[in-house]
Amino acid sequence: MNDVAAYTTKTLMIYGASGYTGRMAAAHAKEAGLRLVLAGRDEAPLQALATRLGVEYRVFALDNAGDVDNGLQEIAVLLNCAGPFAHTAEALMEACLRTGVHYLDIAAELDSYQLAERHDLSAAQAGVMLMPGSGGSVAMLGSLAARAVERVPSPVSIRIALHVAGSMSRGSALSASQNVTTTCLMRKDDVLTARAPDALRDLDFGTGPLSCFPVTLPDLITIARQTGVGDIETYVHVSGSAFPEGGIDALPDGPTAQERADNRYQAAVEVVGADGAITRAALDTVNGYSFTPLAAVVAARRVLAGEARPGFQTPVGVFGSGFAETIADTRITFIDPTTPTSR
Repeated sequence: MNDVAAYTTKTLMIYGASGYTGRMAAAHAKEAGLRLVLAGRDEAPLQALATRLGVEYRVFALDNAGDVDNGLQEIAVLLNCAGPFAHTAEALMEACLRTGVHYLDIAAELDSYQLAERHDLSAAQAGVMLMPGSGGSVAMLGSLAARAVERVPSPVSIRIALHVAGSMSRGSALSASQNVTTTCLMRKDDVLTARAPDALRDLDFGTGPLSCFPVTLPDLITIARQTGVGDIETYVHVSGSAFPEGGIDALPDGPTAQERADNRYQAAVEVVGADGAITRAALDTVNGYSFTPLAAVVAARRVLAGEARPGFQTPVGVFGSGFAETIADTRITFIDPTTPTSR
């Protein structure tokens, strides 16, 4: 690993720190006692947040490589919270490769993970870790899939779903609107393959089967990478007002603390073994908008402490299958196929 990435400064930078999730991540990082620098394009909100937290801040845009490289000086780990990540991930990943800084983000967009795949070899050669999805659904679903796979001697396929509850933030809605793929994808024989978008499936989140619709999630890449399983299908079950109606600009910055408390997230997985047996498990955790900054800061703290591997990595691949269960009161339970659950 090169000298810059050898944690001589042990400083974390949060880019996009003045956004909805960035502000929560910054507060968690400060509370955790991390050496912290806030960053982004707009000085006024950054300065206000930095003053409130008593930390340094830096202002730089991403359209000039030299400015980005200068902004990353004396930084060991970058946490990118600035979505849509289609506009920020490439510039920041490439700057991290040039400057020897480990890259983390909270992206839920497939493009960011394909970008990390393309940079895998150059990151390994540079001694830099790329970990998109250090918080959020990738950390949740990755841990759930890994814990289930541990119980299956010869896993051949995985079906996994996220139960999204409550309202969506303006930033998430904007990212989703700009990254809607025209083709619904699954992983088949280790290749991303088109699938029918109306192929609904019932999955059990711990209280009985719920109908889920197929979606293209980055877990098609990350779960395959961490488990080696080549057949993966990803689904979502939506309740409440999770998907916005009307104009994105009219949406609030994000759900309130009470709205987050009222809407926990769940996930469900089915792992099929070579013998056809199905192992089922469910995850229950805090609201995704609470889980994401918590998990991302825990990941950043662990990377600052030396838990890093060069190249494109997943949270489970570096921190282990129990990573999600270290966040808040996340619980994973296995569902006995002989014991029916009530809805």
